[in-house]
Amino acid sequence: MVNIKINNKEVKAEKGTTIFKVCKSIGIELPNFCNDERLNPSGLCRMCLVEIEGSRNLEVGCATIVREGMRIYTHSKKVLQARADILQLMISDHPLECTTCVRTGTCKLQEYTNLYSNHFKSDYENQPKKLDIDESNPFYYYDPNKCILCKKCVRVCEELQEVGAISPVDRGHTTEIAPFFKDKLNDSNCVSCGNCVSVCPVGALVPKNSEFHNTKKTKTTCSYCGVGCQIELLTKEGRVVGSQPVDNEVNDGLLCVKGKFGYKFINHEDRLKKPLIRRNGELEESTWEEAYDYIKSKYDDIKHEYGSESMAGLSSARCTNEENYLFQKMMRAVIGSNHVDHCARL
Repeated sequence: MVNIKINNKEVKAEKGTTIFKVCKSIGIELPNFCNDERLNPSGLCRMCLVEIEGSRNLEVGCATIVREGMRIYTHSKKVLQARADILQLMISDHPLECTTCVRTGTCKLQEYTNLYSNHFKSDYENQPKKLDIDESNPFYYYDPNKCILCKKCVRVCEELQEVGAISPVDRGHTTEIAPFFKDKLNDSNCVSCGNCVSVCPVGALVPKNSEFHNTKKTKTTCSYCGVGCQIELLTKEGRVVGSQPVDNEVNDGLLCVKGKFGYKFINHEDRLKKPLIRRNGELEESTWEEAYDYIKSKYDDIKHEYGSESMAGLSSARCTNEENYLFQKMMRAVIGSNHVDHCARL
């Protein structure tokens, strides 16, 4: 352990820990665009700058390791001004379209601009970039004019997804992240997982037909395979309008293309929402209690006349491993049949 002071408060920190993590552990959130605990520290956005007593220059909190006796200031006048200058440089070529941007209210650039605007200087002229928007991906689009080049998407694609489909292209005012597709689907190794979209802190990478405003988050399990990836479904007015990965031990904050974008079947008008029982040749909606009673009565009749071995169970790849285990256990222990199969064999 090392003894340090943060904003004149004595703190004990583990050796090898970054200033960013120590600050977070004591409830101090340093602003950042590029930091992600799953990635190697980069300090690219420089928003997490802190002042260290005795050092001439400000240091990035996400890439600076704590040392014995450090005295750190996270919100000194010098730090606040430096962060404001960085933000002004970012918005100097950023489209000022916050009121119409789909990410308004959930955009980090908008949040920090409001937070640090009192420290802005008046000598920055806004000259928005005029680069082409890439809409060639079937699930999301990339607007390089809103990109702040934090390169978080690039690093997630390379370090976590291990695909390396994207990288910065060109230099200076015309720099953009490419290629996404650019109408060359067969030449790209992009798998459309959307993990780059999930981590974008601004409105540069956005799912098509997405909703961000006034949505409710519901944590659930992805239904596409037995891995059990945890997701948050975004709902609005009774409809599912988006999907976000949950950062935990199962999927480490990552999703595949199905988990990220394959949710629209939930809203289909033909989707069954209640059990159906056939009465007089017609399928009629029923309650779950009625359906279970009906199943139980049929099970008793069949077992009495033909025996348990006359019944079989077919399970689903869209259930979790735990649900499939319970199903086969029910078939064997309750129904009394070993005839159990799985729809993934079809």
